[in-house]
Amino acid sequence: MRRLLAGVRALPQGPRPWCAGVVVVAGRGPVIAVEEAYGWALRYAAYDPEADAAVELPRERWVPMRTDTPFDLASLTKLFTAVTAVQQLERGTLGIDARVAAYLPEFRAAAEHGITVRQLLTHTSGLRPELPLYDCPDQAARLAALQAEAPVTEPGTYCYSDLNMLLLQHVLERITRRPLDLLVRDGITRPLGMTATGFGPCPGAAATEYQRRPWAKADRGMLRGVVHDENAWALGGVAGHAGLFSTARDLAVFCRTLLAGGSYGTARILGPDFVELMLTPPGLGFGIDQPWFMGELAGRGDGGHGGPGGDGGRGAAGHTGFTGTSLVLDPVTDTFLVLLANTVHPRRQDAASEARWGSPRTESGGGPRAAAGTRLARAARRRP
Repeated sequence: MRRLLAGVRALPQGPRPWCAGVVVVAGRGPVIAVEEAYGWALRYAAYDPEADAAVELPRERWVPMRTDTPFDLASLTKLFTAVTAVQQLERGTLGIDARVAAYLPEFRAAAEHGITVRQLLTHTSGLRPELPLYDCPDQAARLAALQAEAPVTEPGTYCYSDLNMLLLQHVLERITRRPLDLLVRDGITRPLGMTATGFGPCPGAAATEYQRRPWAKADRGMLRGVVHDENAWALGGVAGHAGLFSTARDLAVFCRTLLAGGSYGTARILGPDFVELMLTPPGLGFGIDQPWFMGELAGRGDGGHGGPGGDGGRGAAGHTGFTGTSLVLDPVTDTFLVLLANTVHPRRQDAASEARWGSPRTESGGGPRAAAGTRLARAARRRP
């Protein structure tokens, strides 16, 4: 674990740090073995594009990172949407191979192309990665754009897309007649005691980006405590693909719950068979055995979408988020790793972009997430 901490400790350091600040929590079974924070939750006031440099706040206004600092989870939100969907599968109110049109007949393009719930959960609907909803004039126009959005590739072909979870959100809200934030609260965070997890705003969260065009999609200034993702922001902060805030300790509870088959203490959010369904390749919402961000924790399943070979069983499962967040849980070693960083503070860079779990772009060569996963895997193998 010393090597894991040394690697994480270095991430906010140097003239071009990977992040302003970072929190790491790792453990095995019910034991949290590592919980540390380094760097700064808030350090910068802006970004100067002409100088290609961050504009720092006065030193006395820097806010140290703490282990209980909340983070904008970005695409880790998708995992909570996926768990909420699998809960409906378990209750029999949602069919895994049902067509989206069975629940949302007004979503014309999805109906025409026969998109299914399974395709939404496995990113095989053929929908493009995102849609500029932030440019629509109002919520009615945003809904109309989603309803009319057709696949750009043949359904059944893998293409990671935020739109999958936005459509799934509409399905869940239709069949339950409840908004997504309440479904997540009452079905996941409240029973698990995850009191620091919820949709924003979230005062005191780690700062994210100084959003200005052209590098961002909207002119919003320095963001702290409000959702970073422009589409989630345009949708009011509650979206199936982004919008949740949480702490590393809360996410450790989430990981431990899934490793334990859906239960934590006296609470049960899913039955073991449905956790197995969710974490078996190719995974429902989760990426399975993706070494580009899991390092050597990956490799024991079949890799989901063209990943490494293995015994075909459950592999490591997890996801990343654009703001610098990630989590991995490994059923083989019963270990979990939560790495939360504000890599987009003060602005997004190529190296901070989310190399999504099905499309490794920037960190496949062993970036900080993969290095942390490898160090945890080696530490776990050294134990009896």
